[in-house]
Amino acid sequence: MRLKAVNITVLAPGATLVENASLVLEAGELVALLGPNGAGKTSLLRASLGLSKPAKGHVILGGDLVQALTPMQRARRISYLPQIRPLAWPNTVHDVVALGRYSHGASLGRLKTEDAEAVDAAINACDIQELSQRKTDTLSGGELARVHCARAFAAQAPLLIADEPVAALDPRHQFRVMDLLKNYVRNGQGALVVLHDIALAAKYADRFIWMKDGQIQAQGSPEETLTEERLAQIYGIKSRVDGSKVVVEGAL
Repeated sequence: MRLKAVNITVLAPGATLVENASLVLEAGELVALLGPNGAGKTSLLRASLGLSKPAKGHVILGGDLVQALTPMQRARRISYLPQIRPLAWPNTVHDVVALGRYSHGASLGRLKTEDAEAVDAAINACDIQELSQRKTDTLSGGELARVHCARAFAAQAPLLIADEPVAALDPRHQFRVMDLLKNYVRNGQGALVVLHDIALAAKYADRFIWMKDGQIQAQGSPEETLTEERLAQIYGIKSRVDGSKVVVEGAL
């Protein structure tokens, strides 16, 4: 499975949110989308997923125009973890994870064998077996982050996009969530992840996409693109870069 966004432009009243941006996500890679707040990252993701219509450009998902696919068809090909993940009511963890099977026609309380197996596999992969009957409003932030990962994994889609999946988590839980995403990729799927922690991105990502002011400024491996000059250009910070190690010394 492959996601290819070509020359995407997204407009809002009086503003250009994304301008002429192109990206590719392949199975078997973890890609980090980096950039400051307001760079256009979420707008680009939503257009790439077919959740909003770009003013210009097109997106191909698995050989089809993404806008030509139904929401159910898109959901079977690519899972999405948005920044904000509201839960309307405090269901059990098991039932929240089972929502990931909705795109396959499953409904809560009536899971087919293959749906139940997918839910159990996702719960096991995210190591939340002991939480499966807990209500989601009793969970910590780190536990809830793993539950949302499990919901996305339960869809068994070949691609995954996660918008700031480790935001507001302590370092230990950031590593746990990123380990889950890396294992997902090792199993043959592809993941595109928005991150703000450059060192965390360098530890896990195979490729970086750098955005600023609605435009993609650079793409490539961490070794190729993670430089002191790049961090100054994108974030306006003075730093020292030694391989994957980044030390931020202050604002420029």
